[in-house]
Amino acid sequence: MSILSERPAAAQLPVTELGPHFGAEIHGIDLGRLDDDQVLALRQALVKYKVLFVRGQDGLDDARQIEFGRRLGEVTAGHPIHDSGDVAPEVYSLDSQDNGFADVWHTDVTFVPRPPAISVLRAVVLPPNGGDTNWADSQLAYESLSPGLRTLIDPLTAVHDGTREFGYYLAQRRKGRGNLWEGQVFTDLTPVEHPVVRVHPESGRKGLFVNPGFTSHIVGVSEYESRGILDILYAHLTKPEHVVRHRWQPGDVALWDNRSTAHYANRHRVMHRITLRGDTPVGPTDSR
Repeated sequence: MSILSERPAAAQLPVTELGPHFGAEIHGIDLGRLDDDQVLALRQALVKYKVLFVRGQDGLDDARQIEFGRRLGEVTAGHPIHDSGDVAPEVYSLDSQDNGFADVWHTDVTFVPRPPAISVLRAVVLPPNGGDTNWADSQLAYESLSPGLRTLIDPLTAVHDGTREFGYYLAQRRKGRGNLWEGQVFTDLTPVEHPVVRVHPESGRKGLFVNPGFTSHIVGVSEYESRGILDILYAHLTKPEHVVRHRWQPGDVALWDNRSTAHYANRHRVMHRITLRGDTPVGPTDSR
C-alpha cells in the first residue's frame, strides 16, 4: 500500500498552480516545522503536480534539509559516485563551475537499479541573473503521444548508463571507490535496464522514463531505430506545453518527483540536493 492510500490528508496546503496539469508553488509554510498532516499533504501534492516550489526557506540549512527529507521518505547518500567535499554524506553539492552535468535533460541517477523517488534542491549560491531550472512532465508527454506510438513503446526497455558522465570520475578521481549506496560501496558503473514507459507506483499513471543524460539505447532494435525512437520521445517530452521553468530566488526550495519528470538546469549557481530512496521501475507490460 502506498503512503498516499493509508489515510486522507487532513491539511490543505496553500497551492498556486503554475499550469493546468503540472507544477505548483506552495505558500506560507516552513519546511522545517510541518506537522504530520502537512507532510502527507505535501507528498500528495508532489505526486499530483510533480514539481513544487517553496519560497522563503532561508532558515533551512543542510541539517534541516536532511531532517525534512527523512519525514518525506528514506534519505539516500547524496550521490553514488560524486564526492561533494565537506558536507554531510546525504548532500550532493552541485557546483555548476565544477564541470556540472545539470545542463543536459536528465532524470536523477537513473543508471542504478532503484533510482531516487524524490529530490529536494535548495539554492545556496545564485547568480544575479540566469541559473533557471526547467522541468518536463513525463506523464503528460506520454499521454499526449498518438495511440499508435504509445502502443509501440509500452513494451520497450532501455539501457541507462552513467559511464559517459561519471566513468572517468569514478576511475580516476575516486580511484574506483564511490559512495555507500543501497548498502554497498559503489565501485562499478554497470548499465541497467528500465522500461521506456514507467507506471508510477503511487498514482498508477504512465510516463516516459528515458532521458538524454543517461539513456544509451533501446533494447532489441537496431541502433538506427533506437536513435530515431529516442529522438522522437525527447523532442516530444521537452515541448513547451510539457515544461515549467523556475527562476530561483534566495531561500527557494524545489521538490520534484523523479519518477515522473526530467529536468534541465542552466549553469552558474551552487545548489544542495538530497534524494529519497526509490523503487525498481515497472512498465505497463511488466509482470513484477
